[in-house]
Amino acid sequence: MLLPLAAAGTLALAVVPAWRRFGVPVALLATASTALVPVATRSGEALAGRVGQPAGDHATLGGQLLWFALPLAVLVWLLVLADARARAPARASLSRGPGAAARGLRAPDAPGFRADAAPARPGRALVTVLAVLAALAALAALLQVYRVGESGARSVWGDVAAAQVR
Repeated sequence: MLLPLAAAGTLALAVVPAWRRFGVPVALLATASTALVPVATRSGEALAGRVGQPAGDHATLGGQLLWFALPLAVLVWLLVLADARARAPARASLSRGPGAAARGLRAPDAPGFRADAAPARPGRALVTVLAVLAALAALAALLQVYRVGESGARSVWGDVAAAQVR
């Protein structure tokens, strides 16, 4: 249940920039849910060993879930970090001490000084691209969770539903 919650949180971060202040908890949730996917997979394999393999492709889809959770976790972290860096105020590292001119640093009163000459930071365009990629990863993870759950339900309840229709 954590992976859909992390995906929903990622979608919220991607769509509503003001909510990105909650980015670290969402990224931690995505990381935790990714770490728990192998635990769920092993649990399912242990259950299959006791009650038999599920019908259909539930086990195959469940085994693929990690490859949907990993990109989600990585992209939400990248989005959070890039957004924080883009929002941080520009800090010019200036030194008026001896040798500053030799190091290529200019004092604010020197000719040619530019206050905006801070080190390059990721721009809003990069944050937007990461938000789109994170949203796509979240949608893909949600789709895969749905597919895993639906195939599991069919493997358990498929015969019951077919018997009731007859």
